[in-house]
Amino acid sequence: MQIYADPITVNCRKVLAGLSLIGAPYTLKHVDYFKGEQKLAPYVELNPNASIPAMTDGDLVLWESNAILQYAADKVGNEAAYPRDLRRRADINRWLLWESSSWFPSCYVFLVENCVKPLLGGASDPAVLDAQAAQFHKLAGILEQRLQRQAWIAGEQPTIADIALAAPMHLHGWQRLPLADHPALRRWMTERVEALPCWQQTWVGEGFTTQRSAH
Repeated sequence: MQIYADPITVNCRKVLAGLSLIGAPYTLKHVDYFKGEQKLAPYVELNPNASIPAMTDGDLVLWESNAILQYAADKVGNEAAYPRDLRRRADINRWLLWESSSWFPSCYVFLVENCVKPLLGGASDPAVLDAQAAQFHKLAGILEQRLQRQAWIAGEQPTIADIALAAPMHLHGWQRLPLADHPALRRWMTERVEALPCWQQTWVGEGFTTQRSAH
């Protein structure tokens, strides 16, 4: 598998951490997000959405980060990360769809306002953040309810659902995600997900750096 990605972005980190969890070998083809390389040919021929990541495996071209994780888990046969049991798989699929349609867009507002805009010399817009707050708390409350009852999203061990749902909040401190009212969600992220080897291996820090400081 060839993965076209920039490791700093939400969906690229999701795929790289997920592939690590799955144990799926791949070759990384770097596509620089801030240089806009995802909008240039020949990449757009791979992914007409002009977004990253994308995957090729032989003549198969696949975009959509969650679809890449589903494919990779099935390809290598990792049933711990993506169980074949009908009910557990349906549960995981539900969370993957919800992440892309609801959770990612809400978390992304905080990423843009508190991280991207200041980095590019602009300023966050409090009105935009205020407008998103109710939606964020509604969605975080759904995750809170699930994580009050169990250690991981879909059972007693991490699956691709955990990686997918953690990715949009991967810079939660810098994003200033309002997690204080969601202790189970915060605990899952800081004590469980962030302790996973696959998450450590794909570390991204404030300023969208992949280089840990020597301190």
